[in-house]
Amino acid sequence: MWSSSGAPNEMLGTCISDNQAPSTYYLYLYNNGKAEDRLPIHVISSCNLDIYTFPFDIQNCTYTFGSYKHTIRDVHILFSEPGEATLKKSLQYMETKGEWQLTDVIARKSANSSYFNMDGLDKWDEIIYHIVLKRRPTLYVVNLLIPSYCLITVDLFSFLLPPQNTDRSAFKMTLILGYTVFLLLMNDLLPVTGDTIPLINVFFSLCLALMVASLLETIVITNILCGSSDYPPLPNWVKVLFLHYLARLVCLRKKVSDQNSDPQKNTKGTISCSLEKEISQIRYPEKGIKSPLNHEQELKELRNIHKDVLTIRQQVDKHFSTDQNSEEWIHLGEVIDRFLFALYVIFLTVSFFTILIFWMYWYSFDKKS
Repeated sequence: MWSSSGAPNEMLGTCISDNQAPSTYYLYLYNNGKAEDRLPIHVISSCNLDIYTFPFDIQNCTYTFGSYKHTIRDVHILFSEPGEATLKKSLQYMETKGEWQLTDVIARKSANSSYFNMDGLDKWDEIIYHIVLKRRPTLYVVNLLIPSYCLITVDLFSFLLPPQNTDRSAFKMTLILGYTVFLLLMNDLLPVTGDTIPLINVFFSLCLALMVASLLETIVITNILCGSSDYPPLPNWVKVLFLHYLARLVCLRKKVSDQNSDPQKNTKGTISCSLEKEISQIRYPEKGIKSPLNHEQELKELRNIHKDVLTIRQQVDKHFSTDQNSEEWIHLGEVIDRFLFALYVIFLTVSFFTILIFWMYWYSFDKKS
């Protein structure tokens, strides 16, 4: 980067440190009026980074060079070499292979450099360099993404554990504690955020939220399995929303069981018919047959038996009704469990393909540039 101005160059819009290069006093003048100032400048500058796609982020740092004293009528700034040659030299001079990789250097002239000064509207000659850097994501993939995927996958397969036979909640609590410790230990690898939240932080937050939701859902299902017989009947809107539509969505239909409906009605009708038949036979005995028992006493005993049978029948109906309510609550827990399992699968699939797309774009950026 060469300038024909006798004053040091200035980087606009960027914070830089003091010049650390050795002083030199050489200025080259040519017979065609060209002046070449080879004053070296060694500074450390800062660049605003967009870390939304961290660790697959590609940064474009823009540096503008121009004279702050002379306008375009006095000084014309030209490129000593094209941007491709500057890129090759820069790659040769870079000794360290750290976190960042220099991808491209784009040099262009400023198209809009009009400013107001004391003489009115005037223009300054400027040159702009775009330095394209991309981060090497291998360290963050190995230390952040892969362990997080392993823990969330283990929590996913914990849905296969039967909650009535094993303590699934203790297992999930252990996973949440392990994931929290993992995030605390790996917090130093994450960038310091400002107004922009990196996508990887959203991924970690969703993973932790899903783990907590699965733990709460396991607690609810365990409570339903242990105390569903004491719960009131399900409201109709819950039956329609969860047991009908949501059960179809997660492909979990309720098993058809007819032990609670038809046998009760048939048994009740049989008992009633048999008692009425006995009473009618006693009241109206057949001709030629004398009943040895007292009719009034027999009727009284049959009525007492009839009352006892009805009482027993009411208790049986209540028992079957309670069993039906328990089955509905248990079916509700199974539907919620299957629905959260489906959410886990969808989340893991979408996040995996999102990370894969970012990674493929990161590797294909060199070919595009």
